[in-house]
Amino acid sequence: MLNTGIPIYLITGFLEGGKTEFINFTMQQEYFNDGEKTLLIVCEEGEEEYDPALLAKLHTVMVTLDKESGLTPDYLREMKKKYRPQRVIIEYNGMWRMDTLTGMKLPAGYELYQIITIIDASTFQLYLDNMKSLVVDMVSLADMIVFNRCRIDMPLSMFKRSIRAVNRQGQVIFEDENGELEEFEEELPYDVDAPVIEVGEDDFGIWYVDALDHPDRYDNKVVRFTARVLRTPGFPKGSFLPGRNAMTCCADDVAFIGFLCYYDHANDLKSRQWVKVTARLRWQYCEAYKDEGPVLYAAGVEDAQPPREDLVYFN
Repeated sequence: MLNTGIPIYLITGFLEGGKTEFINFTMQQEYFNDGEKTLLIVCEEGEEEYDPALLAKLHTVMVTLDKESGLTPDYLREMKKKYRPQRVIIEYNGMWRMDTLTGMKLPAGYELYQIITIIDASTFQLYLDNMKSLVVDMVSLADMIVFNRCRIDMPLSMFKRSIRAVNRQGQVIFEDENGELEEFEEELPYDVDAPVIEVGEDDFGIWYVDALDHPDRYDNKVVRFTARVLRTPGFPKGSFLPGRNAMTCCADDVAFIGFLCYYDHANDLKSRQWVKVTARLRWQYCEAYKDEGPVLYAAGVEDAQPPREDLVYFN
């Protein structure tokens, strides 16, 4: 993203989720601690506090904002005039709506540069059970989602797949309780080295997420799967979207997931028709995605029986 103004770094997450710890750490890194004047807007205060002496050393001015209604274009203009920052970090209140800022027409001279969501893995399930819509709201537009305080016995793979269902481009990172990056590989329910990767009807969600996260694993490979046809006038000529309805991290939220597929007889297919697709997957730029991603080229599309379960899950 090109920086055409004062960049705003939006750090969101629930109270005591680790936002302050993340910001403190980031501001002290060499790539960030470059002498530029930073305005830190704190919208909620947890147990961890900022050290005024450290902030001064880092050329950072901190202000607090305790009302969602106070975050307005006029407020940002006032902060720009008063402090003349070269960048802004907002430690956002996890109970505030994201579109209070993301839906705002920012004053001239500002740009929303990056959204980072910090999640305490030990309380993630609790928030899913009780504040599902807030979780989806804060992760759906995030450029980076950081799960901290992770343990190996947690369902990290399920967490990642659930995030991917509502945000296919955001980077998902896991850190253990010592703050070190936690790398893990999961065993897949199909053979990625087979001449044709057979994706079972219960494994569509796993394949969808893994193809996004590991393009080299699937690029130029042939896959076979059962899906429902989606066709709209906005799709490129000779293409359709074979996909499934997926239960996302919010149990009340269902999303249709799949990859664009080119097929010579796409015009003969009907929306909502169940088909068995055999296609070669290519990782390439796709105008429909406005980005690079998996694109399918079908060698065959056959009528198929609906799966036993209409919804796809990520566990």
